[in-house]
Amino acid sequence: MAREPFSGHLDLVLLAALDAGPRHGYGVIEHIRRSSGGHFDYPEGTVYPALHRLEADGLLRSAWSEDGARRRRVYEMTPRGRQALAGRRTQWERFAQSVTAVIESA
Repeated sequence: MAREPFSGHLDLVLLAALDAGPRHGYGVIEHIRRSSGGHFDYPEGTVYPALHRLEADGLLRSAWSEDGARRRRVYEMTPRGRQALAGRRTQWERFAQSVTAVIESA
């Protein structure tokens, strides 16, 4: 699926991936890939800067976790992030309904 029609959705997808609970960065990437049926296969170089930006904006927080011999940064949503997710979901639903209306009216 071409990415151009869906530009601007990355923050929504990342927040939604963390809605169920904390995940480390690679876990976020895998969740998105798996739940989208492989349509959204973001590289680490796209996801990690976005996670850092969302954290700087106060929508996420992170902490280091010791998982066996490996240190991982685990991200979770803040209350502000949950509010942002709700607002972005509403915006997305309106957008999708509008696109559907135009497509079906042709």
